[in-house]
Amino acid sequence: MVSKRIVLHFPNRLVDQPIVYKLVKDYNLMFNILKAYVTPQEEGLMILELSGEEADFNGGIQYLVSCGVKIQPLSQDVIRNEAKCTDCGVCVPICPTGALAIDSITRKVHFYDNKCIACELCVKVCPTRAMEIHF
Repeated sequence: MVSKRIVLHFPNRLVDQPIVYKLVKDYNLMFNILKAYVTPQEEGLMILELSGEEADFNGGIQYLVSCGVKIQPLSQDVIRNEAKCTDCGVCVPICPTGALAIDSITRKVHFYDNKCIACELCVKVCPTRAMEIHF
């Protein structure tokens, strides 16, 4: 079983098409929409957690690419800027998934991008703007 968090960029010609439905119906994939910005006549953006058997997953990704959807891993878009971070820990209690945690020994903040759902709460509370979202 493969499970990945991905960012989909839909060209405006596709925002009214049942693309996610086809992932379920034709490729037997399960999905969880973590965030979506879909507006008619504009590019759409959707963050999905997509799961299924590896062959089905790969087939679904190929289908998306063939439709003109740009795909990238979510971990590529959520970044902790080490140079800006002061390890103050303000972001830790606000993170709903535990993607940000304080190391009990070093007292440094660690970012686990595989747990991140791109809710952007950390971006809003970080006093030094060390957490960055690049969609």
